Amino acid sequence: MTKASDLRSKDAAGVEAEVKSLQKAHFGLRMQKATQQLTNTSTLRSTRRDIARAKTILGQKRATETKAKE
Repeated sequence: MTKASDLRSKDAAGVEAEVKSLQKAHFGLRMQKATQQLTNTSTLRSTRRDIARAKTILGQKRATETKAKE
């Protein structure tokens, strides 16, 4: 599980990389579920929520960057 404080300490590029890796992991879990190799299906929910958390923080970082430019 990714903590929000860990994500906030990263820059926007780092958070973006984290989102990509989480999406890749989520895809792998979905494929495991489709082939019935996934035993712990709750990991799908937690990765989906981690992705949402990371995207929210990424949006906040981008908003503060654009505000700082103005």
